[in-house]
Amino acid sequence: MQERRADILAHLADGPVTGPALAEQLDITRAAVWKHIEALREEGFEIASRESGYRLESIPEFGGSAVEFGLSAPFTVEYHDSIGSTNSRARELAAAGEQNAVVLANEQTGGRGRLDREWSSPSGGIWLSILLRPEVPAVHAPLFTLAAAVATTRAVRELGVDATIKWPNDVQVEGRKLAGILTEMEGEADRISWLVVGIGLNANVDSTQLPGERPATSLRAEIGDVDRRRLTQNLLEAFWNRSEQTESILPAWRELTSTIGQRVRVETQREEIVGEAVGIEFPGSLIVDTGAEKLTISAGDCEHLRPAE
Repeated sequence: MQERRADILAHLADGPVTGPALAEQLDITRAAVWKHIEALREEGFEIASRESGYRLESIPEFGGSAVEFGLSAPFTVEYHDSIGSTNSRARELAAAGEQNAVVLANEQTGGRGRLDREWSSPSGGIWLSILLRPEVPAVHAPLFTLAAAVATTRAVRELGVDATIKWPNDVQVEGRKLAGILTEMEGEADRISWLVVGIGLNANVDSTQLPGERPATSLRAEIGDVDRRRLTQNLLEAFWNRSEQTESILPAWRELTSTIGQRVRVETQREEIVGEAVGIEFPGSLIVDTGAEKLTISAGDCEHLRPAE
């Protein structure tokens, strides 16, 4: 959202304001005020003109400006009704030198998950990618994936959904996938140049639209349609707070995971490991007790097993 339009909305949030008063407070012409008001109306903000001045009547249900309005995190939000991949667009913004940016979409047509799996991203979901430039070594990058999982889980729990995290980054409801996270980065060993954290959340999506090869669910299936604008804001604010306090990420992840204490099968690039997940250590590695030894796994595809397996 343009800074000037954000300023106008901030003034309107406090009550009706006349055009001359806005012009004086913002040091612009009355004609410029009118143009910005019209642009905000085109974005879906209902702004009434009354004798007492302009009054903000309602906010769009979804979209970039709608999410930015009232957002307590320093992100700019670029919205697309439909896009191939929010992660791809975020990488383009990274190449252009942007930071603290969010690419948000109502629909993705070419979404991908971990291990290059296809990720169904139909209209009604929350598909977003967060571009950061954290001043930390590259080895810290997995923490931001965990932070996204924690933020997403806490945001949906506030709605009454009993979600948990399956290592490393799947948000699930009773074993059914609700959200996935894909992190990409560029940098050197001692520093991250940019980091893109992609989050795909099945929000107001029918169960019939979700991929069938793995059990999946949506917020619509669990509790009905939700306010995507407010949910997106809650998620982004929670993620920002965690990313600013990285020491809080692992403890929060431990509280929300369903993996620790489970018998698991983890497929890495080199081998398959079966045992009990007994812990997690910095920067997000899973510790598995095979019975013969305890192994530390930094990356892999994790499956929860029933006791008989």
